[in-house]
Amino acid sequence: MAPRLDFPNWWSKDTHDKGTTTTPVVVKIENPTFSVVKINGADAAFRPVEKSRGKNAKQVTWVLLLKAHRAVGCIAWLASVMWTLLGAIKKRIVHGQGVAMEGESDKLERGKLLFRVIRVFLVVSLAVLAFEIVAYLQGWQFRNPNLHILPNALDFEGLLHMAYVGWLRFRVEYIAPPVQVLSKFCVVLFLIQSLDRMVLCMGCFWIRYKKVKPRFAGDPFKVDDIEGSASHYPMVLIQIPMCNEREVYEQSISAVCQIDWPRDCLLIQVLDDSDDESIQCLIKTEVSKWSRKGVNIIYRHRLNRTGYKAGNLKSAMSCDYVKGYEFVAIFDADFQPNPDFLKQTVPHFKDNPELGLVQARWSFVNKDENLLTRLQNINLCFHFEVEQQVNGLFLNFFGFNGTAGVWRIKALEESGGWLERTTVEDMDIAVRAHLNGWKFIFLNDVKVLCEVPESYEAYRKQQHRWHSGPMQLFRLCLPAIVRSKVSTWKKANLILLFFLLRKLILPLYSFTLFCIILPLTMFVPEAELPLWVICYVPVFMSFLNILPAPKSFPFIVPYLLFENTMSVTKFNAMVSGLFQLESSYEWIVTKKAGRSSDSDLLAAEQREAKSIEHQKIHKGASESELVELHHFKEQKEYAPTPIKKANKIYKKELTLAFLLLTASVRSLLSAQGVHFYFLLFQGVTFLLVGLDLIGEQMS
Repeated sequence: MAPRLDFPNWWSKDTHDKGTTTTPVVVKIENPTFSVVKINGADAAFRPVEKSRGKNAKQVTWVLLLKAHRAVGCIAWLASVMWTLLGAIKKRIVHGQGVAMEGESDKLERGKLLFRVIRVFLVVSLAVLAFEIVAYLQGWQFRNPNLHILPNALDFEGLLHMAYVGWLRFRVEYIAPPVQVLSKFCVVLFLIQSLDRMVLCMGCFWIRYKKVKPRFAGDPFKVDDIEGSASHYPMVLIQIPMCNEREVYEQSISAVCQIDWPRDCLLIQVLDDSDDESIQCLIKTEVSKWSRKGVNIIYRHRLNRTGYKAGNLKSAMSCDYVKGYEFVAIFDADFQPNPDFLKQTVPHFKDNPELGLVQARWSFVNKDENLLTRLQNINLCFHFEVEQQVNGLFLNFFGFNGTAGVWRIKALEESGGWLERTTVEDMDIAVRAHLNGWKFIFLNDVKVLCEVPESYEAYRKQQHRWHSGPMQLFRLCLPAIVRSKVSTWKKANLILLFFLLRKLILPLYSFTLFCIILPLTMFVPEAELPLWVICYVPVFMSFLNILPAPKSFPFIVPYLLFENTMSVTKFNAMVSGLFQLESSYEWIVTKKAGRSSDSDLLAAEQREAKSIEHQKIHKGASESELVELHHFKEQKEYAPTPIKKANKIYKKELTLAFLLLTASVRSLLSAQGVHFYFLLFQGVTFLLVGLDLIGEQMS
C-alpha cells in the first residue's frame, strides 16, 4: 500500500500561514477506480520501534539470569561477611584463641561500676523485650506509640494482660518524663557542640579563602660574612624524651641529628627513661655513633621514672649548661622532623617578644595501615587544620601537643616550668603560659612525620590518658584561671569552650545520647528521639569533620559509628579524671610499630650499601668499632624473649553491643526504619570493637 501524503492537511496549514483568502474549489470525479480503507494509527513503516520489540525469549532469559547472578553475588557477599564475623566470634569467645580478657593484664581499666550499670541495663532490656514480643503477638495495641490507658483496663482477662497494662501505665507516668528531660538536655548539648564545630569550620574556610598564615619577613639568617654566620643563629636545645622505645629510637635520633643548624648553636638531649638495659645499650650506641660524627648530642638516663614525661623534661632543664640556650624544641621518640624544621619555626620568634610557642602539624607515616589508622587520621586532621589553626590565628592560644613544637625557654621558666601533677603536662604548661600573657603560633604547613597507634589496645590507652588528664587539670587550674589577671573573654574561653565544651560535654552527651538514651527510647516510645538527632545532624557533623581529609570520604559512615563507640572509653576517662580516680594518674607509653616513610627506607638502604662497600674496602676495624660490634653481639645473644601478643576482649563494648542489638529488635517490631538501621549498625560496630577486630590483629 502506498503511503499517505496528507495533502489536505499540508494545504490547509500552508494557506493558514500565508493568511490569504481563497475560494473553495470543488473537484468532482466520476466513476472512481480506487477504494477507501480506514486505517487506525500510523503505517508500519513510520511507526516508532519499541525498545522491547525484537527481544526474544532467549534474551529475556539472559537478562533474568544476569540479575539473578547479581542478587546471588550480593547475598553471597553478605553471607561471607556474616560467616567471617561469626567465625571470629566463635574464635574469640568460645575457644578463646589468641585473646586475653580485659583486666587480666590491663591495669588501666578501673570502670567496674560502669560495666555493672551497663550489664544491668542489658538484662532489664532483654526482659522488657521478651515481654513486648509477647504483647506484640497478642496484638495488645503494640504499634501505637501514643497509648492511652483505658479506665476499665483492669477488666481485661488474663494475668499477663493485666501486667502489661500495668507496665504501660508505669512507663507513661514514671519512666517517660525523666527520660524526656534527659534526652532534651543531651540534645541541647549536642546542638551547642555542633554549633561550636560549625564556627570553627567557618573560621577554617575563611583562613583558606584569605590564604592567611603566619609569616616572617625575609631570611633572618642570611649574612654576608661566612665566618660570622653562626653568631646570627640563636642557641637551640632539642630534647627527645623516650621510654622503652625499641622500635623507633634509631629513626628519631637520626632525623634530629640531621637537622640543618650550626652545630655550635645546637645541643641534642636524648632523655631515656627506659628500664630495659638492652634498650639503654642500644640508645647509648646510637648516641655515640652520632657523637663521633661531630653532632653535639648527650645521653641522659634517670634511675627513677618520677613524674613520667614531665619529670623527665624537668630534670633535663635543671642542667647548668641549659642556661645558655634561648629555645627548646621537643620531639617524642616516634617523630622524624625534616632538616629545615628549625629554619621554618625559630624565625617566627624574631622581633616578637610575646611569642612563647611555635607548634607544627603532625603527619602520619602509617595512616593507611588499617581501618583504625584511617579513622584516627580523620580526627587528627580536623584537630590540627581546624581547631589548632583557627584558635592559633584568632585567639593566639591552643593546647600544646607535647611534641613537634619550639618553646621560648623564658616562657617556660616564667610559667612555672614542667609540673608533675597531671598526665597532660603539655596542656598544663600551655594553660599556665597563656595566663601569663604568652602567645602561640600554629604552622599548618610545617609537618613532622610520626605514627598513630595501629592496635585498638594502644589507641584505647592513649585516648584514656588524653581525656582523663584534661579533667584532672581542670580541677587544678580552675582557681588559678579565676584569679588570673587576663581578660574576662580569655577566662570564659578557657573555662566554657576549652575545658567544659570540648573536653567534658563532648564525651558526656555522645555516650549518654547515643549509647544509653537512644536504646532506652525504643522501650519508652513516649520519649522517642527525632530523626534529625539520629541521622541528619550527626551525618552533617561527620561531613564537616572529614573535610580536612577529603580522601577519607568513603569512611564517613564507619567514622560516625566508631566515634560513638569510642565515647564509652572517653566518658569513662572523663569521669575518672574529674573525680581523680586511680586510673587518671597512670601513664602507659603508647606502643609504636617503627614505621618509616619511603624516603627513610631509601636512605637506610643507601647507608647499608655504603657500609657494606666500606667493609669490603677496609678489612680492618678500629678499637671503637670493635667495641660497638661487641655490644651488638651481646644484645642479640642476651635479648629477652619477646612476649606473645594477643588481641583482647572488651566487656563494656560487648555488653553495649548486645544492648543496642536488643534495642534494634524492639525498633523493628515498632516499624521504625531509621532507628532500626542505626541501632543495628551501631551494635555491630560495638561488637567488632569489643572483639578487638579493628586495628592490628595479633596472630
